[in-house]
Amino acid sequence: METPLDPPITQHHRMAEAVARVARRINATVEEGRDSLDLSDCSLVSFPDGVFKMMRSCTHNIHTLSLANNQIKALSGKFFQTFTQLRELDLRGNVLTTLPEAVGDMEHLVSINLSKNKLEVFPERLMDISSLQYISLEENHITDLPLEKLSLMPSLKTLDVRSNPLSADAASVHYQFALLR
Repeated sequence: METPLDPPITQHHRMAEAVARVARRINATVEEGRDSLDLSDCSLVSFPDGVFKMMRSCTHNIHTLSLANNQIKALSGKFFQTFTQLRELDLRGNVLTTLPEAVGDMEHLVSINLSKNKLEVFPERLMDISSLQYISLEENHITDLPLEKLSLMPSLKTLDVRSNPLSADAASVHYQFALLR
């Protein structure tokens, strides 16, 4: 008995599926009035401009946003200026090399996960966020930490820098927050 072969999945089909997945998740968030948006594992290489339009009426309600496990190379200042009420931001498993200046204006942010990215330098604007309690930078390429400035962060409880090529100086200091290394 002959069985028809499934057509090969093309790059175009994968992209269309990813776009549909993003649209479904955004629609569910908007329609159900959720305070979280999960766009993890959506094959994104950037934050889609269309999301700003689709969510313009409710971005201020979003407190938790996950963009984990995509291929995002950079986020715009517009992203941080739009989602101003974020408490938790999960960006792990992308290819970020830097963060825009606007991240420092996230006055409600409590937790940011930047593990498994391509950061070589500690994102210094994170130190301008007085509410920030948890920073994960595990598995990046960071060699040095701005320890004196970090020690001045009023709310910081945990800084995870495990699996980074830290210098001996950065690895030997005592902190008033938990340094996971």
